[in-house]
Formats: sequence, C-alpha cells, structure tokens
Amino acid sequence: MHHPSPTAHCADLWTPHRAAQALGVSLRTLATWRSTGRHDLPFLKVGRLVRYREQDVARWLESRRQGGAE
Repeated sequence: MHHPSPTAHCADLWTPHRAAQALGVSLRTLATWRSTGRHDLPFLKVGRLVRYREQDVARWLESRRQGGAE
C-alpha cells in the first residue's frame, strides 16, 4: 500500500501571510476573521501555528461569488 509523503500534504498548506496575500487582506484582518468567526474560512492549527489549505481558500472564495453568469 502506497502512503503519500507527509511533505506532499504540507505543500498545499499556506501560512497566514500567504493566505492574506491570496485574499488581498491584511494579516490583522485574517486574524480577526479567525478569532471572531466573522467568516467561515477554514483553517488548521498545527501546534501553535495556523495554516490554511489552498483548496479551502479557493472554495471559500468561490462561495462568495455574486452575480454574473458562469
């Protein structure tokens, strides 16, 4: 049985800095969203560290789409 390498899973984990860049918001805004639950953007806690999965950020952005045709 083939088990994926742990680094394969880590490749799609973003730091808050990277997630904030992708979303076009500040680190402070992202931290506020996490602490207040204002937005349902999924994140992971790895020990003390916060990480975002690239696909979660993409899905969250897509869920915010308004207007226009596909």
